[in-house]
Amino acid sequence: MPFNENLIGDPVKRLIHGGAITTLVDTAFGVAIIQAQNNFRAMATLDLRIDHMRAAKSGEGVFAMAECYRITHTIAFVRSTVYADDINKPIATACSTFMRSNSSFPMSK
Repeated sequence: MPFNENLIGDPVKRLIHGGAITTLVDTAFGVAIIQAQNNFRAMATLDLRIDHMRAAKSGEGVFAMAECYRITHTIAFVRSTVYADDINKPIATACSTFMRSNSSFPMSK
């Protein structure tokens, strides 16, 4: 997520809003699940937990590395690390469960 002034949540300290981090994580989780299941199915976030370890500073791009580590017929389990320049110095870690639909989206041509 490249830095943008609209992401500032604390105008005094100029820190990125936690909601922007949450949105990045939720999106990364969706992409990780689509890759793991190798198709497009409807899904919904059931549970999402984020542990914020440090603030994301103004001016720095933020990245999320997400992994779908277990998938069942109806549930996907994912985890993520959010970082700026070094994945070993995380901004946050997250884990989530998603409901998976039993049918694929119809794809138009």
